Amino acid sequence: MRVLGIDPGSRVTGFGVVQVLRNGRLQYVTSGCIRTPPGALADRLKSIYDGVNEIIASFQPTVFAAERVFVARNADSALKLGQARGAAICAGINRGLEVNEYSATEIKSAIVGRGRADKRQIQHMVRVLLELDGSPSADAADALACAICHAHQTAGRLAFRRGLGRRVIERGVA
Repeated sequence: MRVLGIDPGSRVTGFGVVQVLRNGRLQYVTSGCIRTPPGALADRLKSIYDGVNEIIASFQPTVFAAERVFVARNADSALKLGQARGAAICAGINRGLEVNEYSATEIKSAIVGRGRADKRQIQHMVRVLLELDGSPSADAADALACAICHAHQTAGRLAFRRGLGRRVIERGVA
């Protein structure tokens, strides 16, 4: 499984791709930022859509994971963030990828072990988990964290299913 993680933003959208190896370990593939040009929001959304499309074409992820939007104090910012996220998701869906969404708290808990981690903690743990030589930018680290979160969630679901199947067989039900 190859996971594309997206940290949406109307000015900077982080992306990160990780490969889940057969032994369950994670391998870094790529990461970076899509920086949108100044100007109209519609033009920036097109840049996000085109950028995600290009990443998908280049790195061939099999699944897409994005951070869910939360409404903070500024409704206008939340709306723009939601539109940026929508542009990225549309690129993934148009390429046939399954889309998965995680809250910031879920992502932080999966990476750091607590939902209130700060950006430096996320960067540090992404660096450690992926055995990187240096820390990625904050936006790229958040996107990689989203991809790692999905990989962990998927591995947990598979392990649960395997374990549940064994218990059913051991009890003589199957």
